[in-house]
Amino acid sequence: MDDSPVLVEVRVGYRVITLNRPQRLNAFNGPMQQALVAAIADADRDESCRALLLTGNGRAFSSGQDLSERINAAGEITIPGEALEKYYNPLVRKLRALPFPVVCAVNGVAAGVSCNIALACDIVLAARSATFLQPFARLGLIPDGGGTWLLPRLVGQARARGMALLGEPLSADKAEQWGLIWKAVDDDALMSEAEKLCVHFSTAPTSGLGLIKRALDAAEDNDLATQLDLERTLQREAGSHPNYREGVQSFLQKRKPDFSGKR
Repeated sequence: MDDSPVLVEVRVGYRVITLNRPQRLNAFNGPMQQALVAAIADADRDESCRALLLTGNGRAFSSGQDLSERINAAGEITIPGEALEKYYNPLVRKLRALPFPVVCAVNGVAAGVSCNIALACDIVLAARSATFLQPFARLGLIPDGGGTWLLPRLVGQARARGMALLGEPLSADKAEQWGLIWKAVDDDALMSEAEKLCVHFSTAPTSGLGLIKRALDAAEDNDLATQLDLERTLQREAGSHPNYREGVQSFLQKRKPDFSGKR
């Protein structure tokens, strides 16, 4: 069994990245943080990679930060911040900026920073047995990893405040009802459903999907006039890509499009 903290499987058109500390419920430590950042950067450099699937090994997606790392050699509890600056914040920024879709398959509990890493992905599927948890308030901390930005935008201020201030677990079914995630599925169907999405994305016009991500992220902060201008600019960029011409030609010729060229 590979004991690497992150496993990477290269498939046709996409990659599967698996958090791999199952004995610690995939809690994030330094090596896992570094390995995940490196795995995502490597996928970004690979022009043949058109989607990512992120999941966890074992019975948890991730229990969040490994708190045993917060005790230094003198037995003192260290102040959080360095890991955020060095790993988590760049990781979330990278996930949001990737020029292709990221699917997250939450196979168990997603707690703390790992919950927010999952929510930073483009499409989140969760096993019905999975739960989402923001336990920061229990430790006197605030949601990090983009949690304070993501939560109110996904579920609104009232529910975001309830999740953040109470730190109560949220079931996968309730997460779907609230709009926190895309879909809750039966446990035994989770990976097959996530893989189907990635196979779909691996043959899709990736250039346009990347621009959709950019436009939706910008819309969170833009007013309508600014967003209309951005849509015009991005649509021109999309229309200049060979994928657009292939899409139109295949439609007119009543055939399946071939987007196998440049990502």
